Amino acid sequence: MEQLEGRVAFITGGASGIGLGMARAFLAEGMKVSLADWNPDHIAKAREALAGNNAVHFVRANVADRANLKAAVDETLAHFGKIHVLCNNAGVNGGGTAASPDFEDWDKALSVNLGGVVNGTKLVVPIIRAQGEGGHVVNTSSMAGVVPLPGLAAYSTAKYAVRGFSESLRIQLAEKGIGVSCLFPGATRTAMVPIPEDDPENIREEGAPQFLKDLWDAMREAVDPLDTGRAVVAAIKANRFYVFTNREFLDEVIERHREIEAAFPADEPTPGRMKFEQVRRELTRNLMAPGNRPVPVEGAADMALDLGSKSPAGGQ
Repeated sequence: MEQLEGRVAFITGGASGIGLGMARAFLAEGMKVSLADWNPDHIAKAREALAGNNAVHFVRANVADRANLKAAVDETLAHFGKIHVLCNNAGVNGGGTAASPDFEDWDKALSVNLGGVVNGTKLVVPIIRAQGEGGHVVNTSSMAGVVPLPGLAAYSTAKYAVRGFSESLRIQLAEKGIGVSCLFPGATRTAMVPIPEDDPENIREEGAPQFLKDLWDAMREAVDPLDTGRAVVAAIKANRFYVFTNREFLDEVIERHREIEAAFPADEPTPGRMKFEQVRRELTRNLMAPGNRPVPVEGAADMALDLGSKSPAGGQ
């Protein structure tokens, strides 16, 4: 999508932080935005910040509740008529560690951080496809979906899954000229990670673990959400999948990739395995739709490439 003016974006978690940053960047491009958020305080503050702009619509939505989210989508369609850009951005902290016996917090975190992305996609993407005007999906993962963060197992689990979901979605939607980007923010000025100055009565620096103090220092120098929104705009226009905002992670990512490469066996694959891998790789590469080039239908083979199709074996 090289031209954004007049297009409509639906942004979950849109009333604060990265969601609001994307909204502001979209508005600067002449887009209309529907900000779906569950937090009434965030909605009130965003409404005040964007007062007087008739290209903005606010709707309360719980992304983990499919019926509730569908109602928000329907309200957006009633107000703006169409949706061209979907930003699955809503997220929550917490959820517990990988080895803890708790299920309730774990399930709640995944229902928002992963389930919200799936729900938003399955509700809005068919609408974008039916319009036949192209479009774009932006799924917010995290650097926690690329490198491990201590104590955030549920969060990291969801964010790694969002990355895989987005890769698959990218392949499925390329035929229709609908792009997909996956956003991997690091330290960003959002309400998700408050610092002592935000809530001095409940967050005290004195006696806090050093790791937490270092995190707060990073948050004091965090990326402006508006800059993140501008990076998303650039990715949509270029149909670029990966959107990274925090260069401080680069050395670790390179190190991890080298570790992955070193773990592969030294023995050569058999001819049959090699042939299939070459076919799979070529097909996948063609379906990544570089630039804004829709993939020809004949290039899609007979695999289950779209949200409504079934594979020859009967699977999805």
